[in-house]
Amino acid sequence: MARSLLIISRHAPWAGPAAREALDIALAGGAFDLPISMLFLDDGVFQLAPDQRPQTLEQKDLQANLQALPLFGVDALYVSQRSLGERGLDASGLTLPVQALDADALRDLLETHDQVITI
Repeated sequence: MARSLLIISRHAPWAGPAAREALDIALAGGAFDLPISMLFLDDGVFQLAPDQRPQTLEQKDLQANLQALPLFGVDALYVSQRSLGERGLDASGLTLPVQALDADALRDLLETHDQVITI
């Protein structure tokens, strides 16, 4: 039986390669039918914000990769309610359907996965 994997993405899409690397791991694992979930935490919640203009920072747009997650079987997507609030974002206005979790639910999420990767 495949072990479940939680990928925690903590970096903004324009803060270097970490956000893209987290998505690449999720997409690669999904292609091999691994049970993968993603949690967007801290500045990682900015990956889900609408109306981004990565060209102005000479960055590549991550939106296509994000939209591909469900196509690769990565449809368990979570976001920290606290991280959203600290950054002035609301779960209803994000580019993907995600489940917003409070601190207790985050703790439970971590305990339900066999392995956790933080990027």
